[in-house]
Amino acid sequence: MGNDIEMIKPKAIILCGPTGIGKTSFAIQLARSFQGEIIGADSMQIYRHMDIGTAKPTPAERSMVPHHMVDIIDPDVSFDAESYATLSLPIVMALQARQVVPLVVGGTGLYIKSLIYGLFGAQPRDEKIRIRLKQKLEKEGAEVLFERLKQVDPVAARKLHVNDTYRIIRALEVYETAGVPISVYQQRHRFQESRLTTLKFGLHMERDRLYERIDQRVDMMIQAGLLDEVRRLREAGYSGALKSMQSIGYRHMGDFLEGRMDWPETIRTLKRDTRRYAKRQITWFKTDREIVWVDPVVSEDVKNRIQKFLSDRSGV
Repeated sequence: MGNDIEMIKPKAIILCGPTGIGKTSFAIQLARSFQGEIIGADSMQIYRHMDIGTAKPTPAERSMVPHHMVDIIDPDVSFDAESYATLSLPIVMALQARQVVPLVVGGTGLYIKSLIYGLFGAQPRDEKIRIRLKQKLEKEGAEVLFERLKQVDPVAARKLHVNDTYRIIRALEVYETAGVPISVYQQRHRFQESRLTTLKFGLHMERDRLYERIDQRVDMMIQAGLLDEVRRLREAGYSGALKSMQSIGYRHMGDFLEGRMDWPETIRTLKRDTRRYAKRQITWFKTDREIVWVDPVVSEDVKNRIQKFLSDRSGV
């Protein structure tokens, strides 16, 4: 019988959707209904000390349901989809062994995809080239590197902001190491066969209502002390050039602290960029035909689908 169980892929429920739509409360309800635990799939909630701007589950929420892949690294530690897949798959397997339902919850589509399928065909790396590019960044500024990327890989450059120095350097490193644009690697990218059996839910609501919620949440983050959080991170020695500190919210507060934007412009730009990010998330998830789109309220239909999914065969 043990061999039969090993042949069955672990089951996981996936809950995705754009920022600000209510994934955390939805997931907690499901986890409590089905004796599950939550595995975060958010590229920012992995960082310690970054709580307000990442809309991290509160201590009260985490006391209701165990959360994994939250607060696992410091803001200056390098982390990517491959790292996520490496760390999160054993958690799914451990929950499976305990007959606990894994709920993978978040808005970082590549993290979710890497967990389900794994990543291979990794892009080349060269430490010496990366160090040289970082030195060039410090001496000449981000604009110079960004212009270089526009020349060698305009496809990649169109997807990046000039301040996203981590990804700009990574793209230039790949190009200089292999002579092939990173966008070509991404197009060639192949995912393996699924490692999990999944039931995927995507949360959706009318776009104007979502944008209104996002604007309100930005106001709540400001009231909760986002500016002070960024100030404390800077004082703790975390540079504004770090990948984590270049993310939405943290980059904007940094621009204000360094005098690049006044306060009204900072708030306006933060709301605009968060709405744009939500739109990109929706576009990503809409390409996955396996996702069942539901309102951000746990319905009987959702519960019935999960019950049926968990009952089919003996995957959990």
